[in-house]
Amino acid sequence: MSTPLITFLSDYGYDDEFVGVCHGVIAGRCPQARVIDITHAIPACDVRTGALVLADALAYMPAGVHLAVVDPGVGARERPEVARPIEDRPARAAVAVSCVHAPQRLLVGPDNGVLALALERFGGPLQAVEISRSKERLHPLSRTFHGRDIFAPVAAALAAGAQLDDVGEPLSPAALRTLDLPRAEYRGGGLVAHVLRRDHFGNLVLDATPAELEVMTGEDRSEVVLVASASAHSAYTAGAFADVAVGELLVYEDANGALAIAVNGGSAAELLRVSAGAEILVRPA
Repeated sequence: MSTPLITFLSDYGYDDEFVGVCHGVIAGRCPQARVIDITHAIPACDVRTGALVLADALAYMPAGVHLAVVDPGVGARERPEVARPIEDRPARAAVAVSCVHAPQRLLVGPDNGVLALALERFGGPLQAVEISRSKERLHPLSRTFHGRDIFAPVAAALAAGAQLDDVGEPLSPAALRTLDLPRAEYRGGGLVAHVLRRDHFGNLVLDATPAELEVMTGEDRSEVVLVASASAHSAYTAGAFADVAVGELLVYEDANGALAIAVNGGSAAELLRVSAGAEILVRPA
């Protein structure tokens, strides 16, 4: 690409200067880069939600440098796999990684699982480097703002044309952290799914697919029962919110192909009183 691209996702929010400061650091190192903010509203320290959103979003982003910073462990000592004298170890592992099926995509962030699902989407990690001691990092180095001091300058350097070997020390791709997600299963007379995350509207994204639900309901619209928080609720399988009356629950395929639950004109999370990690039984009415 003639104009280098950096996508940016974080849990920094919009109330403070953190996102703007990272933009400033990027502009100082690679002023020609175009930065696309995916979101900075990931719930604080919620690595799993960050990983899910990043993987879904990157499917629609051009190849480039993909910066993701959701790091509840910032400031902690690094993993023992990075072998250095104990007195010379920097903060926890920070990495830059290329992808097997898309080597032109470079992911930058903490090695805590936030990059894992995006890497899986593009065939897994091809090459990885540890960047905590990168020559591109800012000085002095804060223990609490690695987005500014490590991740943003390294992402900018890569966008400016630096190679992975230029910005960090080799790290085995097999040593990168993965992210364990729950799996839907058939039991209790139906499909037991888990809430992976809720979106801004209170819609619930599940760890199940429409095909898994169709095993019980078929492809046509049908009534189902949702059992959550010890309460049962009627719902309908549908293709869009308007297919049910206002205030009614629907089970549908979301824009990323996952099974999801919504309320037409309301919040499924509030109605069902569930949050990420909750089990929901979906069974025929």
